[in-house]
Amino acid sequence: MTTGPAAVLWDMDGTLVDSEKVWTVSLQDTARALGGELSAAARSAVVGSDLPHTLDVLFDDLRLPREAARMAEAERLLNQRTAELFDGGLEWRPGALAALHTVRAAGWPTALVTNTGRALTERALDVIGREHFQATVCGDEVPAGKPDPAPYLRAADLLGVSAADCLAVEDSPTGALAAERAGTGVLVVPCDEPVPGGPGRVLRRSLAGMTAADFRDAYESTRGARAA
Repeated sequence: MTTGPAAVLWDMDGTLVDSEKVWTVSLQDTARALGGELSAAARSAVVGSDLPHTLDVLFDDLRLPREAARMAEAERLLNQRTAELFDGGLEWRPGALAALHTVRAAGWPTALVTNTGRALTERALDVIGREHFQATVCGDEVPAGKPDPAPYLRAADLLGVSAADCLAVEDSPTGALAAERAGTGVLVVPCDEPVPGGPGRVLRRSLAGMTAADFRDAYESTRGARAA
């Protein structure tokens, strides 16, 4: 019998904090600084994505050439505007803080696994609380961000466990795919974008009311599906 996950690996944007709305504002402002307007399709395409992919989509959406100097300036503007908004405060997703406490009380190690860069993540951790995590992995600290499995594999390695024995908590198709590719079971709590179901995924509408038994059941369900 299993006793639960070896660790719980948490996504940040859209999972723990309602920061996807912040990214929408900073992306729109960056697009306007570049002389255009971000389309709804492009915004949807970059939910949960890492920064290089986000910039590629942004420039393609605005029909701008991917010139290195101009993309570097766009990256600076995007990070600066997002930092300003982060400093203005971040709202917890429903049930997220209580769920973090529940997991820690159950004795399961935790890691924060995000495509957001280290500098912005440190600002977010001022709100979330560093004490909730034994490890943090950011998008600019791995060879490739989500949907590549590298962030989740790195987090499991830092905690000294197998990714296959972990449960990831994600809100986006990009993040769920990254966790799956790492061999990790996924508890999916969608935020701004619908996430398809599948083997190794348990979908839930909210983290509100999650108990230790719920986390254990999600892990055991995904483990059984992945072993089938």
